[in-house]
Amino acid sequence: MNGTDTPFVHRNLPRLLLEAREAVMLHTRPSLREHGLSDQQWRVLRVLGEHAQAPGGVETGRVAREAFLLGPSLTGVLTRMERDGLIERSRCPQDARRTVVRATAAGLKLVKALSGTIEAHYAWMEQRLGKARLAQLYTLLDEVIALEQPLNAEVLEA
Repeated sequence: MNGTDTPFVHRNLPRLLLEAREAVMLHTRPSLREHGLSDQQWRVLRVLGEHAQAPGGVETGRVAREAFLLGPSLTGVLTRMERDGLIERSRCPQDARRTVVRATAAGLKLVKALSGTIEAHYAWMEQRLGKARLAQLYTLLDEVIALEQPLNAEVLEA
């Protein structure tokens, strides 16, 4: 095989997905930094904002899954967020071995403030791509995620 031959037929989908994520985050990241948030802290706040009505808070394992953070990373992120008054942690009343997290009033205020900027960017994307194409993108991404779920379950069980 010479330098131009490759055994790959398809484009590098994981790299393209990461590149698309970074392209979207280029618009979001400046607003996060203005509010002193890292990408990871925002993902945690977004999850907690989406579950703000959950009585008792959100179990940290669920936060880790939905924010795509590994446990040790989540611990550090939560420690900094708690120090900054954005979240509160407590023991789960049903199982003292588990920890639950909730956004504080300050954290929820930040979610509300940033949601306007983020939704404006999504509206811009919708205008540029068209409502149908953006909906198609969401549908395709959901289908790819669902398609790969059985593989994820098999790997976790092994």
